[in-house]
Amino acid sequence: MKKSKLLLVSLIIVVAYLIYSASYWSGAVSGTEGSEAAGAAIASVLVMPHLICTGIGALFNALGFFMNKRAFALVAGILYSVAMVLFPPYFFFVLIEAVLCYVAYAKMKPKEEVAVEA
Repeated sequence: MKKSKLLLVSLIIVVAYLIYSASYWSGAVSGTEGSEAAGAAIASVLVMPHLICTGIGALFNALGFFMNKRAFALVAGILYSVAMVLFPPYFFFVLIEAVLCYVAYAKMKPKEEVAVEA
């Protein structure tokens, strides 16, 4: 079976983004004190649904790539789109991944169903 290169590229980009986000937001919260810490904590709470949705999308992206299932690619694209809606200032971080997942879904061939005769 041929694996989708689009899903692989999308997976690499989103993993890099999640690593960057984890290091950025953990440093933002731990490196401040007083009112800055409160502001960083509020900001991290606001961005958390976006990151969770992106992480779940990355999981489905990986499943779609390694299992070569087009439904997982579609779910990953939808989750990336939801992540864009959840935190619009960071939409450009997941826009490319969403587009790549949708294109990979369209290019992957559906599995042929085997007719079972009774």
